Amino acid sequence: MSDYESTNLQAVAKQAHQPRAGRLLSSRRSGWIVAVVLMCAVPALSACDGISSSTTATSPSATAGQGTPGSGGGSNARSGPAAGGAAGTVDSVSGSGFTMTTAVGQKVTVNGTGSMAVSAITTGENVLVLGTTNGTTITATQVIVQPNDGGGAAASSAAGVIPFQRGAPAVTKQVGQIPGNYSEGSGTIVSGTTANKATEAALAAYPGGVVDRVVRLSNGEYEVHYIGVNWPHHIFVDQGFTVVGAE
Repeated sequence: MSDYESTNLQAVAKQAHQPRAGRLLSSRRSGWIVAVVLMCAVPALSACDGISSSTTATSPSATAGQGTPGSGGGSNARSGPAAGGAAGTVDSVSGSGFTMTTAVGQKVTVNGTGSMAVSAITTGENVLVLGTTNGTTITATQVIVQPNDGGGAAASSAAGVIPFQRGAPAVTKQVGQIPGNYSEGSGTIVSGTTANKATEAALAAYPGGVVDRVVRLSNGEYEVHYIGVNWPHHIFVDQGFTVVGAE
């Protein structure tokens, strides 16, 4: 075989190998990309905390979701705007609403004043606000002035409420009765009078936090979702609107 023929055969052999190498590289690269996508998808699912825009709850995960300032374990992303409320002392009043501070120092912005005129609200008053809660902002449907009975932080401390501290570890504690089949994220979000009664009961028993949704459980009781404190995160209210447990 001549040198010319030998050179041509080598060139042909080299070209024959190149497409295979290219396919292998492409296959490996595709597999790597798919693996990365899958790896990224799994943590994303674990951070959802049952995201849903409907009124029916979906499966949850850890209580982190998307952290709202002063939310302890983080506000549950599923809640969105839902019926809830908070109680606290009025800090300032404007033409469109007011700001207040709860017993544990959580700042809350109140838009609108429900059936009460802004002029009827004064700085320093203790109020209970019920309405649509979105994080630590409440669009009020009711504002109820409460007697200044000297409760506040003392009542919150007596109830065992743990104020929010950024970076503090989550508190794992159960008090009272927790529904045996309870699973975080289960149930159906409620509104109206039912949500208001459950919210009032929870705030009276554990003052200082913000209720950002109320969920009816399968056994007919209610789970009141609490943010703005490190504990409790869930308050359980029976069908007679009596607090029976917390965690």
